[in-house]
Amino acid sequence: MSSAVSTTVEQPSEAIASPGDTAPEPQEIVIRPRKGWIAIDWPELWHYRELFYFLAWRDVKIRYKQTVLGVAWAVIQPVFSMIVFTIIFGNLAKMSSEGLPYPVFVYAGLLPWTFFQNAVTQSGMSLVGSQSLLTKVYFPRLIIPTAHVGAGLVDLAISFGVYGVILAVFGVAPSWGVIFIPFLVLLTIAAALGLGFVLASLTVTYRDFRYVVPFSMQALMYLSPVVYPVSIVPQRYHWLLALNPMSGIIDAYRSAILGKPWNFTTLIVSSGVTVALFVFGLYYFRKAERRFADIV
Repeated sequence: MSSAVSTTVEQPSEAIASPGDTAPEPQEIVIRPRKGWIAIDWPELWHYRELFYFLAWRDVKIRYKQTVLGVAWAVIQPVFSMIVFTIIFGNLAKMSSEGLPYPVFVYAGLLPWTFFQNAVTQSGMSLVGSQSLLTKVYFPRLIIPTAHVGAGLVDLAISFGVYGVILAVFGVAPSWGVIFIPFLVLLTIAAALGLGFVLASLTVTYRDFRYVVPFSMQALMYLSPVVYPVSIVPQRYHWLLALNPMSGIIDAYRSAILGKPWNFTTLIVSSGVTVALFVFGLYYFRKAERRFADIV
C-alpha cells in the first residue's frame, strides 16, 4: 500500500552511457514498511471523497433493499426500544424521568445511542466484510469504517423526524437549545468514529472481537444515561460517569431538546474524552493499517 510503505530508488552511478560502454545497470527499488505512527494524509482522503460517498450510499441501499418494511426499520428499532423501556423502567421500575413523560425522556437518549451503537458495530466489522476490496486495490482504508458511520446518519435523520411526532403527541415543545443539536451530532459522530476505528483494527487482527463487540455495546448502554437520568447518580461520581463519552452527550441531547438544566461539567469531560478517543482511533488505525492486506 502506498500509504504504508516508503520507497527509495537507488540510481546507477552514470545516468548516460556512451555507445561504446556497457549497458547501465537497472534501477533498484527498495520498498520498506514505515515504522511507528503514520500521519493522516488529509489531502488523499479528500481526493477519495467520491469513493466515500458511493460506499456510504451502497450501505444505505443494501440495508433497505429487498426488505419487507424498507425504511420503516429505521423507525421500528428506536420506537420498539422506547416501548420496552417505558414498560420495564417507566411503569414497573418507576424510574425517574425528571418530570417528563417517560417515552419523551427515554427517546431523547435513544436518539444518539441507537446511532452510536449501530455505527460502532457496523464500522467495527467493516474491514472483515471487505476482504476482497482490501487485497485487490489501493485506497485510504479509513474510508471503509467512515462510510458505515456516514450511512447511519440517514437513520438518525429519520429518528429525529419520529421524535418530532412523539413530542407533538405528548404536547412537549422543544426548547431553544435545539440550535446546539448539530454540535452534539458532530460529537456523537466523533465518538462513533474513534471507537469504530479501534474496533475495526482489532477485529481484523483478533477475529474473536466480533463476538465481544455486541456484548460490550450492550453493557455500555447501561453505563450510559439512556434509561435513567444523570441526576440519580451521586454528584461525586459524575466525573467518573463522564469518562464514558456518551454519558455527557446523551445528557446534553436532553438538555438541548427538552430544556432541562445543562450539566456542563459532564459535557466538557465527555467532549474531551471523545476528542481524545477520535484522535487515538485515527492514529491507531493508521498504525495497524500496514498489516490489513496480509491478515484480512
